[in-house]
Amino acid sequence: IVDHTKAIQINPQYIDAYFNRGNAKRELGNDQGAIADYDKAIQIDPLYANAYINRGNVKKMLGDYQGAIADYNKALEIDPQVAIAYNNRGVVKGYLEDYQGAIADYNKAIVIDPQYANAYGNSCGAKLTLGNNKGALIDCNKALEINPQNAIAYTTRCGAKLNLGNNKFALIDCNKALEINPQDEIAYRNRGIIKENNGDLRGACADWRKASSLGVQDAAGWVRKQCQ
Repeated sequence: IVDHTKAIQINPQYIDAYFNRGNAKRELGNDQGAIADYDKAIQIDPLYANAYINRGNVKKMLGDYQGAIADYNKALEIDPQVAIAYNNRGVVKGYLEDYQGAIADYNKAIVIDPQYANAYGNSCGAKLTLGNNKGALIDCNKALEINPQNAIAYTTRCGAKLNLGNNKFALIDCNKALEINPQDEIAYRNRGIIKENNGDLRGACADWRKASSLGVQDAAGWVRKQCQ
């Protein structure tokens, strides 16, 4: 940050210094400072697509979903081939429960970048939420083909397989998710359901307690009702 600030003092129109200082501030948790720097970069160059995208990302994290969508829209107006802008706009639409709109954006991101693992994974999650379990499996399979270390994709695929009654392979996916990310609360939740289905209530309760400790509310309810 100090170096970028010095560069700005030397040249107040040094757009990349504002952009990079904004990125550094965001990494340090100074969200408003980051937005101010992205604002300045955009003021200097109103066609700076990456500044709109990064400002949108900060707004997304702050819960300003409409503001984030507006920034992604502007970035895509400037450059319609930026896959991450479609993906991130899809994420925000998912937060707003516009899952069909989210899937449409993920599909656009994938057309631009067919190796975009996160876009496949996000589409998998949206389809799972809509009850399209088979469609979710297809997208999660592709996400994991591209990136075999994507814990969220394993967790989501576990949920789809669980919904389809495939407890054996759902368990394998939840176990793999927790191998990659031992703090994956949804994997604990779903693995608990699988264990309950398999008659292992003790194991189910252990997983639900862990899920509950990580903030999963329905798991906490199951612990109270079934695990005393």
